[in-house]
Amino acid sequence: MKLIALLFTFISKAISLALILTIVLACLYIGYKGNQPMSVPDAPRGMTYFEFMEDRVEAAKELQPARCGVGMFASLAILGPFYSALYTYVAVDPDSFLAKVTAPDSDIAKGVAGASLIEIPDIWWKTVERLSWTMLKSSTTGCKYRPVRPTE
Repeated sequence: MKLIALLFTFISKAISLALILTIVLACLYIGYKGNQPMSVPDAPRGMTYFEFMEDRVEAAKELQPARCGVGMFASLAILGPFYSALYTYVAVDPDSFLAKVTAPDSDIAKGVAGASLIEIPDIWWKTVERLSWTMLKSSTTGCKYRPVRPTE
């Protein structure tokens, strides 16, 4: 009995350690990539993801009513993780059932079918950048954000 209890304790600690390590590594990866220049072609040259988000927060504060801007950030926070994972999967495996039932979108990466596991985080990050850009760039409909201001 003690051996079984010891085994379950070991397994639960190993799972906890793996989960904590995954969360820490994901945060470090996002922190690193968020401080690199964005890969979105329309983004001002050299602008990082964090600078873009800071600019969009400032643009949302300028909107009247301000809750429109808050709503766009809320929808990005709620839908962004789902869509970034879905679009990454669809880009990497274009013959899958999910790819066949997912509507075409310009935010889905092209030319990455069959990518190796080591390439997937970068594909995912670029998808996050494109989704964020699509949702929060200046627009003429809905929330009328001002254009993105280039960084100094």
